Amino acid sequence: MSGVRPGTRHYTVVCSSCGTRYEDDGLLLDCSRRHEPAFLHTDYDRTGTRAGESTGLFRHAPLLPVVRTFPDVPGPVVHPAERLGRSIGLDRLWIAFNGYWPDRGAYLPTCTFKDLEAYTVLGRLPADPPVLVIPSAGNTAAAFAWAATRHQVPCLLVVPAPALERMRFPAPLHPCVRIVVLDGTATYSDAIACADLLSALPGHHAEGGSRNVGRRDGLGTVMLAAADALGRLPETYVQAVGSGTGAIGCHEAAGRLRAEGEASPRLLMCQNAPFAPLYEAWRCTGAAPADLEHEPLARELTNRRPPFTVRGGVRDVLTESGGDVLCTDNVAALDAMALFEETEGIDIEPGAGVALAALAEAVRDGHVRRDELVLLNITGGGRARQAHDLALIPAEPWLRVPWPGREEGPRAVAELVAGQSTGLATATEAAR
Repeated sequence: MSGVRPGTRHYTVVCSSCGTRYEDDGLLLDCSRRHEPAFLHTDYDRTGTRAGESTGLFRHAPLLPVVRTFPDVPGPVVHPAERLGRSIGLDRLWIAFNGYWPDRGAYLPTCTFKDLEAYTVLGRLPADPPVLVIPSAGNTAAAFAWAATRHQVPCLLVVPAPALERMRFPAPLHPCVRIVVLDGTATYSDAIACADLLSALPGHHAEGGSRNVGRRDGLGTVMLAAADALGRLPETYVQAVGSGTGAIGCHEAAGRLRAEGEASPRLLMCQNAPFAPLYEAWRCTGAAPADLEHEPLARELTNRRPPFTVRGGVRDVLTESGGDVLCTDNVAALDAMALFEETEGIDIEPGAGVALAALAEAVRDGHVRRDELVLLNITGGGRARQAHDLALIPAEPWLRVPWPGREEGPRAVAELVAGQSTGLATATEAAR
């Protein structure tokens, strides 16, 4: 990774609460001043979508917080979906497909839009970065594992055991990429708790999740690609959400593109009952998150700590866009997945099924007009097609930890990883 001279970044980072501006070091996650929790956001030196490269993710490099780009990184594919639209009662439905679908020119390597955030976060890093610590329910870990393997960036990924289903790649992972698997009853929330402690180890740094401007702006390229294809912003943007990071990123991207007098796209965020904390928070029901005894179909949406009240977070972008949070159940999501494959000809992920099902219900309820210009983000698809087309190799965990399910669980994992960290440090130096 090449060095980055101070002052050469084409953007500054600004606090959403106090307006303090920072020269980015590639790792900054929070404002240093004392005030309410608040996101940082990027302020670019130039506006519009003037191409950085001709195609793919880094076509939008002028509106990404990166100091380097990587070759041959695909981006979202946006196209009209007339047949699907007719089947749910919409005349102007467009799809942002984020997955593997060669017939449409879609080649995201791990089949979800998490690839967009992974490459942007890596492109933001300083020279000689610390080991990035990243918790995940599966898709994010897969995206970072493969991107970091291709470009030899040290990462420590913490996942619950079911996430290993998503860890299949065209080649073995580089030794600088390490996967810690929490066995037993561990959840995504447990992975987050462990990662919080691991990021405090010497030479390690939290990737930051929704607090990372690279992650939000990378996911926001869905809106940039849509504006290119449509020639304008959509009226309504629909996406399944766990944390809401992608929807926030698309709202921020729309704000950079919006012409004078043009409205921001209305955000419709979709969650999967019985686990719908953002839906409950938006409606102020006071209901506690489900205990996951009856698991939602879209396990990737089960984030217990979404950034709802943080300044610049979910509540703010919903309010600014006149948006809403929708909720649907497993049966409807499965039906929607089957409908998409029947009408469009490609398999989609459960999260995308949740978004389609919730949109169809919103149309039936009159919440979305028939003539509304709607962009539906298919947040993952083509996994079955990719498995048919490519020989994929299951990733080998670096460490498997029996999850104790006790208060000392995260600390015990951190101590165990710290004891194994010599090998990781060696692999990190080799990668550099």
